[in-house]
Amino acid sequence: MDQRTAQVERNTLETQIKISINLDGTGKSSFATGVPFLEHMLDQIARHGLIDIEVVAKGDLEIDAHHTVEDVGITLGQAFAKAVGDKKGLVRYGHAYIPLDEALSRVVVDFSGRPGLVYDVKFPRSTIGSFDVDLFREFFQGFVNHAGITLHIDNLKGSNAHHVAETIFKAMGRALRMAISIDPRMAGMMPSTKGSL
Repeated sequence: MDQRTAQVERNTLETQIKISINLDGTGKSSFATGVPFLEHMLDQIARHGLIDIEVVAKGDLEIDAHHTVEDVGITLGQAFAKAVGDKKGLVRYGHAYIPLDEALSRVVVDFSGRPGLVYDVKFPRSTIGSFDVDLFREFFQGFVNHAGITLHIDNLKGSNAHHVAETIFKAMGRALRMAISIDPRMAGMMPSTKGSL
């Protein structure tokens, strides 16, 4: 099997971002974004997805974290799109339910080639520490737009905002891990009746 890795660099007037991923990794991660809670969440994707992820981002944090969080999502999506390649042999679909104490979230993903986000999450408060929870939607929207995936995120229960966020990102890692797996019975085949994704 070809190595499923990608390195992407994205530079704008607002952010400069470099991301490296290995879809067949061991969950190693390294982050330097200036947004600690985002890094904590990205680590959940890496560890639970068994995806190696390195992110270096410089953004206009003196304004706020919006551009950095959104642009990390965009660049990570570009890296996933590059790493999965032609998608032949891909399981394609993935899902996970993840609990953390009182919180429970479900994430379902399809490497469909069609960007779509359905995000049904109501946080019990607007910030976690200094992190604005509205930025999670921006992160996921940027990710799906550039990864070319359909993503459904539902928080089913939860009264602790940190727990809610963590269940979402852990479930994201698990769902991605399932979807990007190679199905040996699909060797060289496209997982679509259309013949392309």
